[in-house]
Amino acid sequence: MPAMNMIQALNSALDVMMAKDPNVLAYGEDAGYFGGVFRVTDGLQKKYGLTRAFDSPISEGGIIATAIGMGVYGLRPVVEVQFADYIYPGYDQIVSEASKIRYRSAGEFFVPITIRTPYGGGIFGGQTHSQSPESLFTHIAGIKTVIPSNPYDAKGLLISAIEDDDPVVFFEPKRIYNGPFSGHHDQPVLPWAKHPASDVPEGHYTVPLGKAAVVRPGNDLTVLAYGTMVHVSLAAAAESGIDAEVIDLRTLVPVDIDTIVESVKKTGRCVIVHEAPRTSGYGAELCALVQENCFWHLEAPIARVTGFDTPYPHAFEWHYFPGPKRVGEAMKRTMETR
Repeated sequence: MPAMNMIQALNSALDVMMAKDPNVLAYGEDAGYFGGVFRVTDGLQKKYGLTRAFDSPISEGGIIATAIGMGVYGLRPVVEVQFADYIYPGYDQIVSEASKIRYRSAGEFFVPITIRTPYGGGIFGGQTHSQSPESLFTHIAGIKTVIPSNPYDAKGLLISAIEDDDPVVFFEPKRIYNGPFSGHHDQPVLPWAKHPASDVPEGHYTVPLGKAAVVRPGNDLTVLAYGTMVHVSLAAAAESGIDAEVIDLRTLVPVDIDTIVESVKKTGRCVIVHEAPRTSGYGAELCALVQENCFWHLEAPIARVTGFDTPYPHAFEWHYFPGPKRVGEAMKRTMETR
């Protein structure tokens, strides 16, 4: 199997699905001729033509609205919103239209669209290129929310998203497009080629939506994470010496509650990690789920390590970014609580 970074894996997923199904098309701002600002759609226009891989106007509302119309009429558009920070102009179309068409039509119509968008910090993008708005979509019934943490999962999950008959918001952690990131910004950058998850099959395969992965078995405590924070959590576990079980959620909605419950019942402790601001972040939902399902097994309060309730600060990037030091400290506090 060839070694791929996440950009190449996502491009391969689009290529496989566009070759397999003529109803699949890809478009967005600079996503056609240029191949996307991060090059995820590179080469698709040349291979599949102007009608299946093309540029859109700078209008996120228009991008989502046209995708909904295409989906209702039988196409499977995969649209790119250049940064998750710019998805808000299309939010009304996602929430008011895409998420509700199956329900309001009593199942007569559905919207098989996939909305790809890079998200998260760690690239000095400042307040308008670093946001993590995933919780705004997990709150809306009728939308599936997916966040991969490695190339193998990225390709398999994107293919599953494209084949799904419901709208999927597919967040891509841009800090790990080119390699895994432990959170140590002062250490050399590692390429995906040295990571086992870079072995990506060239053809069609799927990673099921709604199924988490235990990426590090352990017995002391459970860490729930997704995206870049999976790698930060793995680094924190290794550096702290704590036998943590790290779970990569992969899909936030539907969430794999069975894997979470099984792990927390075993360890008795839970730490939740995400980049988004703390208040009303997805970690709050995870806290509630763990509390409801594992109350009698918990030996310490559930801990959250998150971004802060501020805009993402450019000058203080690494104070805001939940790094391995903060995650490790939360792990130690959780272990010391009786």
